[in-house]
Amino acid sequence: MRIPFAPLLGAAVLTVLTLAAPQARAEGTLAQVKARGHLVCGVSGGVAGFSMPDGQGRWRGLDVDFCRALAAAIFDDPERVRFIPQSSAARFTALQSGEIDVLARNTTWTLSRDTAAMNFPVITFYDGQGFLVRKALGITSVKQLDRATVCLQQGTTTELNLADWFRTRGLSYRVVTFANSEQALGAYESGRCDAYSTDKSSLYGERLKTARPDDHVILDEAISKEPFAPGVRQGDDQWRDLVAWTHYAMIDAEEAGITQANVVALRKEGLSPDVRRILGLEGRYGEGLGLTVDWADRIVRHVGNYGDAFARNLGEGTPLKIPRGLNALWTQGGLQYGPPIR
Repeated sequence: MRIPFAPLLGAAVLTVLTLAAPQARAEGTLAQVKARGHLVCGVSGGVAGFSMPDGQGRWRGLDVDFCRALAAAIFDDPERVRFIPQSSAARFTALQSGEIDVLARNTTWTLSRDTAAMNFPVITFYDGQGFLVRKALGITSVKQLDRATVCLQQGTTTELNLADWFRTRGLSYRVVTFANSEQALGAYESGRCDAYSTDKSSLYGERLKTARPDDHVILDEAISKEPFAPGVRQGDDQWRDLVAWTHYAMIDAEEAGITQANVVALRKEGLSPDVRRILGLEGRYGEGLGLTVDWADRIVRHVGNYGDAFARNLGEGTPLKIPRGLNALWTQGGLQYGPPIR
């Protein structure tokens, strides 16, 4: 998901974000969260697979599970978290004002955002802008969209990415913009546009909203880099480290073969030093984060490793069926790589 560009976070917006930053507090975010008794997490209001309430009102998704993992590490209880939906326009102000402790809302890490009084500790999902087209058109490459009409949500960097990509390749197109994604998808489905473009991860959910999902295909190519990362306020290194290592613990656990299903049984077996450190049976590494030694074990017991969370929310067993791709472990051809816990 992206914010309106003027361009890409103009000087005026950067100034507003900087001025909105709260004064340095005597205590850090972790101490405030512990004192409050729960985490406050900013999420999107309805992106399938990332953060969306289910039919019973329970929040589900990869971003949701990340926040639950953070709560598990702190409290040994993944339910001690409050989810607050954030619009693309309000999300950064909510973080800077202290309304939320962490922003986990499929937000792209960029230079302008990283220097606007906030930090992005770690990339939790690698994405890129893609295209949804009708199978009947026989299109297999973005280059075949020369002279095509493309539906977009207006006022986002999606439009800028599209202009850059087509201009660089000497291709032409016509764009039709709409106030929101629902209108853009509706126009595409009605035949007003040849393609609909947004983040590829979002397109999987958008395709399911069409009357006949099997009549549409998401092209393999991506025309931009969209590294999704949780956001935190600058000036709190302990909190930034904790947010980063929550993700790294889930990656390291997957690489070590520690899953939500086997984590308890593993404690009864002969274990390698790496596994012992992840489970808190060797060393006191959690203390450096302001947590207990079993912080990573708590994450896996309550939420699972990264592969568990991906499969549960986005994988082949879900309606979305998003392939791991770049989000596979580095040992399996992907980019997800966790520094060692030692």
